[in-house]
Amino acid sequence: MTDTNITPKFADLNLNPKVLKAIEEAGYETPTPIQAGAIPPALEGRDVLGIAQTGTGKTASFTLPMITMLARGRARARMPRSLVLCPTRELAAQVAENFDTYAKHVKLTKALLIGGVSFKEQDTLIDKGVDVLIATPGRLLDHFERGKLILSDVKVMVVDEADRMLDMGFIPDIERIFGLTPFTRQTLFFSATMAPEIERITNTFLSSPARIEVARQATASETIDQGAVIFKASRKDREATEKRRVLRGLIDGEGEKLTNGIIFCNRKVDVDIVAKSLSKYGYDAAPIHGDLDQSQRTRTLDSFREGRLRLLIASDVAARGLDVPSVSHVFNYDVPGHAEDYVHRIGRTGRAGRSGKALTIVVPRDEKNFAAVEALIQREITRVESPVQTGAPEADDAPKDEGRSRPSRSRSRSRASEDRAPRQDSPSEARSEPRAERAPRPDRNDRSDRGQRRGGDSAVVGMGDHMPEFIALSFDERRAS
Repeated sequence: MTDTNITPKFADLNLNPKVLKAIEEAGYETPTPIQAGAIPPALEGRDVLGIAQTGTGKTASFTLPMITMLARGRARARMPRSLVLCPTRELAAQVAENFDTYAKHVKLTKALLIGGVSFKEQDTLIDKGVDVLIATPGRLLDHFERGKLILSDVKVMVVDEADRMLDMGFIPDIERIFGLTPFTRQTLFFSATMAPEIERITNTFLSSPARIEVARQATASETIDQGAVIFKASRKDREATEKRRVLRGLIDGEGEKLTNGIIFCNRKVDVDIVAKSLSKYGYDAAPIHGDLDQSQRTRTLDSFREGRLRLLIASDVAARGLDVPSVSHVFNYDVPGHAEDYVHRIGRTGRAGRSGKALTIVVPRDEKNFAAVEALIQREITRVESPVQTGAPEADDAPKDEGRSRPSRSRSRSRASEDRAPRQDSPSEARSEPRAERAPRPDRNDRSDRGQRRGGDSAVVGMGDHMPEFIALSFDERRAS
């Protein structure tokens, strides 16, 4: 493993002077360990496998040497000179911003290929020729299959957040893209964790890579204060409602220390539910996940970065690569199904040496996954007392069928009188009803009543009140005889 303790200054890393000028203008002087370890072998043209926890500066580890290497030469139409693959639109957009920052004194062109954006605009950029192509795998293959893209001139290929790419099911796409690029390309892999599947991919597609590992595999930053609420609902059907109350209690308990925070849910539907619930209670919150329109996701992220949005409710699409240095808190509304995702989530806080706090809500079905998290990070997470007492849900956050009131008796009776024949009064109601208001009983001798004996003084016993008239005739004949 490469020694990453030699961390002088960027000026000592043999970068292009114009790149150094942009770095200085951005306010940076000393590289992070992953940058100091990865940049020299990358500049030598070697393949690189970089393993570092989230928030350590992996993006600059490949953008800086790429800009230096691409400063000479020019791209041809539809034939990009370098390719950066990212798992999500947000991460791809962030990489593009990094290129804009560090390449502003170098004449390099770039294109960003992500979903939710017009193909026409992207085709126009590609047709002119780009030095740097930043893309998500699906949109890249879409352009290739439409005949708009040729990858035979790619000199440098980067796979950013490689383990996340694999988790999201991009293995077939990644392998296909590798097959479309030249065998002689330089490949840079960057990842927060090193799963066995990553080993297989790197053994297949990287050639004697320089392995840079600057932190123990899957460790959380020591600047993050971690806590967990072990929560059991009063009733199974109230778990979701009471869990949201616990979340609100945790948020309220942090007070002014919570300047902004990200709340992670496992499912997209829960992202929407939690965001709506918090908004209903007056919290400044908005959702972000893969099913939202790209323009809406961009607006939400911009609001969060600029401090206009306090709480971002996210699925794991936002767990990687969001460069918001000043996130004060992370809340795990759900324990992630993969222990490595816990490290990525809480890595959104405590960045760049700042302190941060991560709080997790653990329900009984999460206990196994939570134990896997503690085993991975090799420490016990501090248990925190629940900020609220579980019990009957609050009226305006109760399940729909629990908060619904029963219709009144008078409403039921009036509805019955409209929809069907009037019901017979019960004996108690009949007794309480004034006698004068009762409907008169029919006259049993009235010939209009077909259930009565014709011309007789009494009804035929046992035949009911609605006996057909022709049956009564037979009784009359017998009595007459």
